[in-house]
Amino acid sequence: MKVLQKLLPVIKESRSVQLYNCGVTDKGCAALTSALRSNPSHLRELDLSWNKLRYSVKLLSDVLQDPQCKLEKLGLSDCDITDEGCAALTSALRSNPSHLRDLNLSWNKLRDSGVKLLSDVLQDPHCKLEKLRLSDCGVTDKGCSALTSGLRSNPSHLRELDLSKNKLRDSSKKLLSDLKKDPHYKLETLHY
Repeated sequence: MKVLQKLLPVIKESRSVQLYNCGVTDKGCAALTSALRSNPSHLRELDLSWNKLRYSVKLLSDVLQDPQCKLEKLGLSDCDITDEGCAALTSALRSNPSHLRDLNLSWNKLRDSGVKLLSDVLQDPHCKLEKLRLSDCGVTDKGCSALTSGLRSNPSHLRELDLSKNKLRDSSKKLLSDLKKDPHYKLETLHY
């Protein structure tokens, strides 16, 4: 926490903040989000992967929903985020969907309910998300169905989708493969 406190003035002015696997806790995340709120238009890339942010993702969501926030890349893999945290995150993305291009939520416990919330964000015509990583998130065929439905509603942006290490049957994999083959969709890279 002391090191993070010393970095906060620098973070306020940074375009890219990489704090993966730094032992950031709820208290540290509160300090970080406070610093980001003071200058939300500057930051373009934030990676907090491999920190246990479970409940702190709600604080981060407050920054993301700020209309001045221009964050393009967000890494939250293995942050102990559940479907509850995903609800806060997707709510923020729905209120400010046009900037985020790359979202990594791999190795979290999102399950189908969290993925359904993400599919609602993907349906928004203002959503410009190009890369979505959901590896090992407990997604089943039900979540995959919601996701493909969301992609069909707004086919023009997503280029890369990672659903590897989830519980998808062949029927779901076929749905995804069909999307990738269809020229109306921009999906170029698909992992399942």
